[in-house]
This record gives sequence, C-alpha cells and structure tokens, in this order.
Amino acid sequence: MSFEVFEKLEAKVQAAVDTISLLQMELEELRGQNEHLRQENEHMRNENDHMRNEHNHWQERLHALLGKIEQVEENV
Repeated sequence: MSFEVFEKLEAKVQAAVDTISLLQMELEELRGQNEHLRQENEHMRNENDHMRNEHNHWQERLHALLGKIEQVEENV
C-alpha cells in the first residue's frame, strides 16, 4: 500500500517538475518578446523624435518664407 502512495507522490512531483520546466521555457520566451518589444519601442521613439525635429525644421522654413512674402507685399 505504501508503495502505491509513493508512486502517486512520485507522479505528482514529476508533473510539478514538468509544469515548472514548461513555465520556465514560457518565461524565457516572454522575456525575449519583451526585449524585442522594448527595442522596437525605443526605435519608434527615436524615429518619432527625428520626425518631430524634421517637422519643426520645415515649419521654421515655412514661417521664414511667409515672412519674406509679407516683406515683399509691404514693399509693393
């Protein structure tokens, strides 16, 4: 009788070890995905900053051109 209890306990321990192993593998996979998403997010932030700077630059150029047009209109 105690041998059966031992076998059941052994099976439960093995199932727990298998579950833990699977969870560890899943955790590693999720960590990898998290790192990939972090890098992608950083890349998108950098790209956003670049585009924002480019937008500001074009806006400044446009204002300068509009200023020149206003000067020409005032001199006419």
